[in-house]
Order: sequence, then structure tokens, then C-alpha cells
Amino acid sequence: MNFAYEEPPQGAEIARGELIASRFSARFLDVTKVNRALAHLAGAKRSHRRGRGVEFDEVRQYTAGDDVRAIDWRVTARSGEPHTKLFHEERERPVLVSVDLRSPMHFGSRNCFKSVLAAHTASLLLWSALDRGERVGGMVVQGKKASDTRPARSRHTVLSIIGEMANPPDDMQTSPTLSFGEQLTQIQRIARPGSSLFLISDFHDGLDPEALQTLRRLAQHVQITGIMISDPLERDLPVSGRYAVRDAEGRSSLDTGNAKLSARYRDEFDQHTRELKRAYQGLRIPLIQLSTTQAPLPVLQRYFSPR
Repeated sequence: MNFAYEEPPQGAEIARGELIASRFSARFLDVTKVNRALAHLAGAKRSHRRGRGVEFDEVRQYTAGDDVRAIDWRVTARSGEPHTKLFHEERERPVLVSVDLRSPMHFGSRNCFKSVLAAHTASLLLWSALDRGERVGGMVVQGKKASDTRPARSRHTVLSIIGEMANPPDDMQTSPTLSFGEQLTQIQRIARPGSSLFLISDFHDGLDPEALQTLRRLAQHVQITGIMISDPLERDLPVSGRYAVRDAEGRSSLDTGNAKLSARYRDEFDQHTRELKRAYQGLRIPLIQLSTTQAPLPVLQRYFSPR
């Protein structure tokens, strides 16, 4: 493996060329496979078949051992002999990747912005799925805009999603923000039963009741994996000192010499993460944690190794 793949992304801007080049490192992943490490994150045994749909095959005469729940009562009544329906499992599992690039993702204190890391992670997943012969699609959320792409087995589809990630709208910082629950409602339009859905976000509003309710509905038919993007500064304040900080609302100062403030800051982040994991485990949704201090490929390989 090229050691460059083991280095975190760099910078504050999403570079289209780098996302296209990630096609080569995506060969070291197989997102169509689920291993025990991912099942452990979900809080229970995670079946390879979970969420995969079935298609009707034929009706034949009932024989001992057949599932009585599959009896075709109409044919049985018409023929006078018990008949049962046969089904075969769908072999195709479209892979969808939803990428959160809202304003809170445009932050980072190490190597890159969270948005850049999210885009690199999404590209790896998309290229890996396409390389394994699956249809791919997804959604890119920026501000109030959510651009969805229906699944297709096409390189053009991946390039289209990459283009969306690399071209933020001009009014993204000033326009209203789509909530996480609203994103999930929109992704339902293209997430058909049997799909595999990756949600890439910092999940700062991932515990919103509306979001959890929609996730519960989605998880009944779709195999969902969450990838939580974070930055070290979101948990641990800088070394003791007084800092000038600025956000969209203005400037202020921050005194990190206050030990109680630092401890409370850390505890709030840890508590949110624990509650998020607990809630998602209850829905059998694994949550992979990824920091701006890490390269996405080695982390993803722990859960989607091709071997």
C-alpha cells in the first residue's frame, strides 16, 4: 500500500482531483462485506442479509417442511391443494452515501476541516462499492441544499457526487441549514428496501427526536452505518491561555486556564457521544468514529477489509 494513503487529508477546501484519485486506494476496501468489528459497534450480531429484499420466484405444491407463512391461499383455494410461494433473495444491494457538509463541518484544528475528511471518506466508500459491482448513489447536504443522486452502476454517478461535494453553493454560510431529520426524510426518497446507507456527519444534531424517528423507520428496511467525523478541539480545549475566537456571529475571547470550564467542555462532548452511540445501538446502527487526526482508509479497513 502507498504510505500516502495512511496520511490524513490536508486543507480547508475539498479538492476534486484528490477525491477522484481515491479510486485507487478504494481497492483496499470492500464495503459490501460486514465483519465482526462492525457488528460489535451495532451492539448485536449484524446479519449480512439484514435489509436485503426478496423477489417472488414461483408457486408450487406444498411439501412437508415448507414455511406455512408462505402458503398461497388463493391458489390453494382454487386448486383444492395447498400451494406455497417460493422466493429468492435479491443479490443486489445499492450503496448510498449521505454526506453532511453543513457549516459546522467547516471546522478543523488538525490537518483538515471535517468537511474535507467527510468528502474523502465518502469517495472511498463510493469507489469501493462501484469497484465491487454495486449500484451507487447518495446525497450531499450543504446549507439548505440537499442534492440527491439515484443509484446507478456508473462512474459518472460517482463523479457527479464528487462534483457536488467540491462545489459549495455561494450562499451556504448565510442560508438556513437543513436539519439532520430533514436530511433523513429526503434520503428516504432514494433509499429503497435492501439498500446499504452510509451517513457521514458530525451528528451534532443526531439525537433530534425527528431524526431518531426517521432513522427508526429507515433501519427497518435499510442497512445503515454511521460515520461520525470529529476534531480534537471539539473535545479538548487548547493549552491554558486566553484566545480570541470568531464564528459567524462575531468575535469573543476564551480563557482555557479555567480547569472547571475545560472539564465541563470535555464532559459535554463525551456525554453527547455516549448518548449517540446508545441511541444508535438501540436501532442496530453501528457508529464509526473518525477524527481529523486520522486517515480514513486505515480506519475503514478495520470494518470493511477485502480479506
